Amino acid sequence: MEPLRTIPWKAPRECDVYWSEFRHCKSLWNRFHHYYTYGDAPSCQQWREDYKNCKQWERHKDPKAKEELQTSERNRVAEQKRYTPVWDLRKEPPKDWHMPLNQEKSQEI
Repeated sequence: MEPLRTIPWKAPRECDVYWSEFRHCKSLWNRFHHYYTYGDAPSCQQWREDYKNCKQWERHKDPKAKEELQTSERNRVAEQKRYTPVWDLRKEPPKDWHMPLNQEKSQEI
């Protein structure tokens, strides 16, 4: 019987992805958009921490950095699941999907 091999743990994302997300978060366009949408500046510190922990894991295999990175990703996924989707997904197309569109009718608002 062959001995079980353990697969080494790998970060959920490449470290460069965390850095790119941090750079995007700090960009002028994103800060303006976030302020316009939510009324405050975005907090980009978590992306920087994730990048630091990812690099710490790659270089030194630090278990604390691994745990913090896993916790951050779990929180990020939980945050995304908190919101319900805006659109209801269809199970099948509409019954008259093959019919031509009525383009003679004017679109009055």
